[in-house]
Amino acid sequence: MRDSFRMMSAMVKLELRRLRHDRAELYTRAVQPVLWLMIYGPIMGTVKAIPTGGIPYTDYIAPGVLIQSTTFVSVFFGLTIVWERESGILKKLLVAPASRYATVIGRSMASGIRAIFQTFVIIPLALLIGVKFVPNPAHFIFALLIIFFASGGFSATSILVASFMKTRERVMGMGQAIIFPLFFASNALYPVKMMPQTLQYFAMINPMSYVVDAVRGLLISGDLSNLAIDLAAIALFDAIMFAATSISFRRIIE
Repeated sequence: MRDSFRMMSAMVKLELRRLRHDRAELYTRAVQPVLWLMIYGPIMGTVKAIPTGGIPYTDYIAPGVLIQSTTFVSVFFGLTIVWERESGILKKLLVAPASRYATVIGRSMASGIRAIFQTFVIIPLALLIGVKFVPNPAHFIFALLIIFFASGGFSATSILVASFMKTRERVMGMGQAIIFPLFFASNALYPVKMMPQTLQYFAMINPMSYVVDAVRGLLISGDLSNLAIDLAAIALFDAIMFAATSISFRRIIE
């Protein structure tokens, strides 16, 4: 158990060092969410056709845009795994005195660190645009924790994909194929009840829907009535992805 915790903490520290020496990716990835908030939000807000519960539309989509950005970081974390496989780093990790489960969780949680820093870039820009957040530090900290753990689940999904896709190009293609259906078939841009019935069923099992709902309640609307359900769904998603990725992790180096 001690070796497993040391392995996980070492991977998180490694990601912190990478961010300290190379922060350019955080800033460039913030361009897309800012465009969503500056252009898409105000334009769609004038339509007045999307029920947001009295919340300005730009404010309504801010959590969804934030989660889309952090999920984008996590889903493409599998590229790092492919590079580590090619460089031989993964073989060294597998002979370390720690379980594969600890290795998967450590690599996945490392992407959560990057997602947190991505949040620190996007939220100040959203404030400058005029998005109004709930002025509660406890809500903000809780939202960061949700983003951190949810990013770990999405990163584990990326690592699972990388265990089957042997090249970075294929991992990138699968990442695109994963993230956009999750984003558009969630409550990030519009309420689930506006979707066709088939998409509503998909939204009910879409983990991004629960992450967005939890963060929106904490940061924008203040409505926490569904928070317990959201947290349970996120925890279940993480547990399933960590378990599935741990089982297939050895395939990455074969």
